[in-house]
Amino acid sequence: MKTRNLIVILLSLVMFTNCYAQKPGKKDKKSKNAETEVVATPENDVPETVDEAPVATEECLINISLFNESAKNKQYADALGPWTKAYEQCPGANRAIYSRGREILHWEISQAKDDATYQKVFDKLMGMYDNRIKYFGKDERYPTAWILGLKGMDYINFVKNDPLKKKAYAWLEKSVDGMGENSELEVIRLFIVTSNEIYKAEPAHAEKYINDYVKVNSLLDKMANNTENKNAAIAAQVRDGVDALFVQSGAANCETLDGIYKDKIAQNSTNEAYLNNVISFYKRIRCTTSDVYFQAAVAAHKIKPTAESANALAEMSYKAGEHSKAIAYYDEATKLATEKMDKADYQYKIAQIYYTEMNNYPRSREYARNSLEFNPNNGSAYLLIGIMYAKSRSIYDDPVLSKTVYWVAVDKFVRAKQVDPSIADEANKLINTYSGHFPTKDDMFFQPQLKAGSTFFVGGWIGESTTCR
Repeated sequence: MKTRNLIVILLSLVMFTNCYAQKPGKKDKKSKNAETEVVATPENDVPETVDEAPVATEECLINISLFNESAKNKQYADALGPWTKAYEQCPGANRAIYSRGREILHWEISQAKDDATYQKVFDKLMGMYDNRIKYFGKDERYPTAWILGLKGMDYINFVKNDPLKKKAYAWLEKSVDGMGENSELEVIRLFIVTSNEIYKAEPAHAEKYINDYVKVNSLLDKMANNTENKNAAIAAQVRDGVDALFVQSGAANCETLDGIYKDKIAQNSTNEAYLNNVISFYKRIRCTTSDVYFQAAVAAHKIKPTAESANALAEMSYKAGEHSKAIAYYDEATKLATEKMDKADYQYKIAQIYYTEMNNYPRSREYARNSLEFNPNNGSAYLLIGIMYAKSRSIYDDPVLSKTVYWVAVDKFVRAKQVDPSIADEANKLINTYSGHFPTKDDMFFQPQLKAGSTFFVGGWIGESTTCR
């Protein structure tokens, strides 16, 4: 009878081992098409992998089957014994030793009654990850980089008396660098949170923290905009949280950035990637009036003009009062930009220069309309056109006809809030202000062409039709 039972167990084990090697646990699931990167050069805290795992014994296979079944049913007390034997006797036999082992050790830590026991289990958990890297670090779907992410998360969640958690920070960074867009979102989040904590305790970490933020922000942005990523919405939420954390940290202060990058722009004057990262970062933090930002832009533009560098040079020229140069650079930025929203923004800035600095309404409207071609929902462009119309009474000598400009002006204000509800309050104020200047009934009585409800063509540089009211 015992022999028969043993045969049944072994047969089920063969099926289990073959299946389990193909089926990840719930905590290990990843896209089948995900491309991963193995950390090729092991460092002091990353054990070397082995080419071949030792052959599992019959006893080992039985223990794997026993702990797996118990852990699957969350009977961790029953799973601990056979798991320990399998882990000690055949650590390279099956990945289940580690995927289930993580659950089992989490439970064992929760049962610790004193600090000594707790530390012993914690050390065993950390060592388990080293062994997983040793035996399964070359796994195509869950390589060393992915494993280090789990190790870093568990270190942060369970370590005691280590406020900065620098070990975990290093593991999480390797994980993020190795896995890229296939990184676990929690690994990315904990990586930047840990970097933030280190920065708060050690201000010298500022530059590294800023670089970490730039890296993570770019990565999360790609994940959030990837239509094939089922977690895109969550990635966007994590990105917004990371942005808020960074702003609150104080590292985003323009003076702090200048102190970090001031002497490094000259040192990296031929490093295109470095300069463009600095430009992009300054723009994101809204430090675009900084001399350091301009220096980086000038250097980058000499190497290879980009929309970012052209925009920076436009900002610099405008600050210096060189308005024609600013317009030329904004036009160049428009041509180099790949996103329509950016093109719309650059064209709108030109429209503002023609309006505020050159008092050239026709040219300003031309660029405002260009902006609307790229972004039809740019309500600010409609507001600008409307304001210029309202200031153009001089196109008529007749005092009654000169009031018709307010009709076309209000038309633009109404259109502005229709396409962009966020500026509705501003648009309504303008509507209320200029509606009070419409021609009165008495005014219209002496102008037969101004009949309520009829169409009227407002001439001059405006050249638009409107409705009399």
